[in-house]
Amino acid sequence: MTSWLVIIVLVLLSIAVWQLTKIFDLTQVGSHGDNSQIADDKDNNIQGYLMFGFLAFIYIFTIYGLLTWGHFVLKNPASEHGKEIDRLMNITWVLIFIVQAVTQVLLHYFAFKYRGRKDQKALYFADNSRLEFVWSVIPAVVLAGLILYGLYAWTNIMFVDENDDVIVVELYAKQFQWEARYSGEDNKLGKANVRYIEGVNTLGVDMADPHAQDDKTATELHLPKGKRILFKFRSQDVLHSAYMPHFRAQMNCVPGMVTQFSFTPTITTVEMRADGDMIKKVENINRIRSEKSKILVAEGKSPLDPYTFDYLLLCNKICGQSHYNMQMKIVIDEPQDYKKWIDSQKTLAQAIKDDKASKEAPAEKPVGTPAAADSMKVVAQVVKK
Repeated sequence: MTSWLVIIVLVLLSIAVWQLTKIFDLTQVGSHGDNSQIADDKDNNIQGYLMFGFLAFIYIFTIYGLLTWGHFVLKNPASEHGKEIDRLMNITWVLIFIVQAVTQVLLHYFAFKYRGRKDQKALYFADNSRLEFVWSVIPAVVLAGLILYGLYAWTNIMFVDENDDVIVVELYAKQFQWEARYSGEDNKLGKANVRYIEGVNTLGVDMADPHAQDDKTATELHLPKGKRILFKFRSQDVLHSAYMPHFRAQMNCVPGMVTQFSFTPTITTVEMRADGDMIKKVENINRIRSEKSKILVAEGKSPLDPYTFDYLLLCNKICGQSHYNMQMKIVIDEPQDYKKWIDSQKTLAQAIKDDKASKEAPAEKPVGTPAAADSMKVVAQVVKK
């Protein structure tokens, strides 16, 4: 409500200023002013100096942004290819900054130097083949280098042989939840289709497929450190996007098709929590949460719990009202810890079997029912005899 009041006040203020300018124009009627609407040397000088002012604003704001928000950038990628992604991004940023610094300075300087003057005519060049060749070839070479480097990094993520030593994991997206399915001992996922969704089989796995018998499902994603993971993505309803920022990985989940990428985790959850940069981030988050908790307590509400770092799988597409809350915890374990965890998980086939047995089991009649009372009477009569 407060935001709407602020907007209304700003709109009314703008209308008032607009009306005041009209009144001011009316008061100038009959005065000896220049109403020709043609820029003179004074106007051109003002515009030229304003160009320098805007140039200064660009660089001051850029430096301010780096100093103020630079610490939000994620450091220390937790996957093998993450270092390549960060290196490619840093090269791109440096190139953009250099080109922007040179071109913006020249643009604003020339706008000032060649500003309009009385009785001055611009010199017209029909063409300049050498200049056009230079400014076409240099960007083409630089962009080609960036594209080739990007394709190299992309290939490492996208192309992997399933027969290699990899773990195949499916991530299933639906509003507004993620579920994981592990391929089991045969390292092959069973076929799946939304038509098979029933009961505990929430991923629609075809249990007639032999490869589905050892598949395991989980609502928390555990991965072993140092092992290549091949992810398969499906969506049940709308377009989602699997985003793992600390692993520098993202892939769309498209209804009706399977997409994939792979990476190798390199830093466990415990190791990342002990990272110096992450410790500072967590301390800053908990400082903010502590200040917010004081306000909540004063309002009679429960305080916020302290934040502990965890890797997260997020949805990076606006998929509905609860899009912001569509996330899954990712735990990177040491290989031996991962093996203990995956061995403790029940297969989907066993989960379906247990669920079916629990539904088919006859309900036991508790003591105190009429049938139980009749049985007690018979026992009492036998004892008397």
